[in-house]
Amino acid sequence: MSEQAEVDLGADPADEGERLQKVLARVGLGSRRVCELLIDEGRVTVNDRVVVLGARVKPDDEIAVDGAIISTAVDTVTYLLNKPAGVVTTAQDTHDRPVVVDLVPAEPRVFPVGRLDLDTEGLLLLTNDGDLAYRLTHPSFGVDKEYLVHVRGRPGAGVIRTLRQGVELDDGMTAPAKAAVVAPGLIRITIHEGRNRQVRRMCEAVGHPVLRLVRTRIGTLTDSRLAPGAWRPLSRAELLDLQRAVTRVE
Repeated sequence: MSEQAEVDLGADPADEGERLQKVLARVGLGSRRVCELLIDEGRVTVNDRVVVLGARVKPDDEIAVDGAIISTAVDTVTYLLNKPAGVVTTAQDTHDRPVVVDLVPAEPRVFPVGRLDLDTEGLLLLTNDGDLAYRLTHPSFGVDKEYLVHVRGRPGAGVIRTLRQGVELDDGMTAPAKAAVVAPGLIRITIHEGRNRQVRRMCEAVGHPVLRLVRTRIGTLTDSRLAPGAWRPLSRAELLDLQRAVTRVE
């Protein structure tokens, strides 16, 4: 018997990691049988390689299903909050103003993904999944954020064209945005950058200051029934859609 074979026979299975289908089932992808089928169908990769049933994984392995990287930490949570105006997007505030983390459960501790300014309303994610938060906020992943913007005046076709082409701000030209008039004085704008007060500055630069600003979509995520100040955890399907959106395809 070779030295390698002796090592293999003597290896402790616990040192080889946990069975992949068990990990996938634990994080909510389905029953153990459903997860086995995902693996059998070649839809699961570990460290960018398609694996077969029986594969074992360790905590630092990168697991993806249908190309979407899956967080396997059991204590991660992600909440969707409809932020009201007058609430600060931070974990604490030196001026004792209300903060977004006060609107969601205190445990486990979460932090906001990106920022909505004090007067901006709408959808905001809070999570303790650092990798997901990074990918959602980094401009290289290009996750769309859609806003309904009530502006002063009535923007015409020229204004919309400028917004679509990019607007010169004091920190440089913005990337092209999706923009359309949905009613007199009401614009829908979609951007994928995350500059400070970007939508407000864009509208002001084209001569139509913002009167009210509401974020209505993050990637594929939307919820028109969520009341201001209300929150809910993301469903497994919503979380998978977000993870697909932030998985860069080389």
